[in-house]
Amino acid sequence: MTKLRTAPRIRTKKPVPVDKADLPLRQILDGDCIAAMRSLPDASIDLVFADPPYNLQLGGDLNRPDGSHVDAVTDEWDRFDSFGSYDAFTRAWLAECQRVLKPDGALWVIGSYHNIYRVGAILQDLGFWILNDIVWRKTNPMPNFRGTRFTNAHETLIWASQGEKSRYHFNYRAMKTLNDEIQMRSDWTFPICSGGERLKDDAGHKAHPTQKPEALLYRVLLATTEKGDIVLDPFFGTGTTGAIAKRLGREWIGCEREADYRKVATARIEKELPLDESALTTMQSRKTQPRVAFGAVVEAGLLKPGMEIFDKKRRWKATVRADGSVECGALSGSIHQVGKTLQDAPSCNGWTFWHYESGGEVKPIDAARGLYLLASED
Repeated sequence: MTKLRTAPRIRTKKPVPVDKADLPLRQILDGDCIAAMRSLPDASIDLVFADPPYNLQLGGDLNRPDGSHVDAVTDEWDRFDSFGSYDAFTRAWLAECQRVLKPDGALWVIGSYHNIYRVGAILQDLGFWILNDIVWRKTNPMPNFRGTRFTNAHETLIWASQGEKSRYHFNYRAMKTLNDEIQMRSDWTFPICSGGERLKDDAGHKAHPTQKPEALLYRVLLATTEKGDIVLDPFFGTGTTGAIAKRLGREWIGCEREADYRKVATARIEKELPLDESALTTMQSRKTQPRVAFGAVVEAGLLKPGMEIFDKKRRWKATVRADGSVECGALSGSIHQVGKTLQDAPSCNGWTFWHYESGGEVKPIDAARGLYLLASED
């Protein structure tokens, strides 16, 4: 017997506008994400970012060659009886995402080789239109301890609109500025979450086994949302999406059934400070090895939006903006462009021209790039 594919959901009439006051903004909805999303009105969400269970199918404990234990994903929420049960779960939560998204809304979902192909097929069966698949290449992946396969050094993100003819939002110019005036590619390089960014529970252990780096969510939200947009995360975990949404002036709603994760996420987001209006403004529409974009340093939080940078003689001051552009009076653009214009020079190396103050010491912003490279090597 041939199993029929799920037909795309087709809206027969224009959605009724939803008042933001009727939405649980800045709240983490308790319980199963499918049931939680059913409480949301149709066509009320601008963007969904989903980091669902990967269904890793781990057969037992994972140990290093020296016998030490690897802290892998063995939680109950990642266990499914079969591919069929995982597919049914995936189809159900994606259908709810489709219902709550606005006609010009979009969805991001991240996964590994264990699940992303199944998710992608179901997305297409439901009528979503895949805009890009993004490869997140990890600079510091966990090695393959048994030496039986290649190191799993990347994860895949799918970015999809509501349909082939649907409108969607993309801040192309901001992404190009973030990448030092080079068109942003579909392969992104970030370290996995580690160091001070890695959240810990009361016992000092990882609060969540698959916490995503803030820089990854920063790029996703900066690329595909605007200030005030509503972002839904059905698998909220420790709240990375909510923290970055708050920082960038976006509204957020989370769904999370695990009480421990909700506790950590709430505390984390309460501490997050939103950027001021001037820093949230983004640009509208010689290579070194390794190449690092100024925007990557901003994404990583080593130089923060809203901070002041200046030339060594303090003739000019500029403000760092969220997309890695800088603003100096009426001028705005990349660190190189603005520096070149100010000096009326044919070119400018912004990394050495601009400086910042840290701990009472003046440093070229190239020092922050050095810190970024060190973190990437950890």
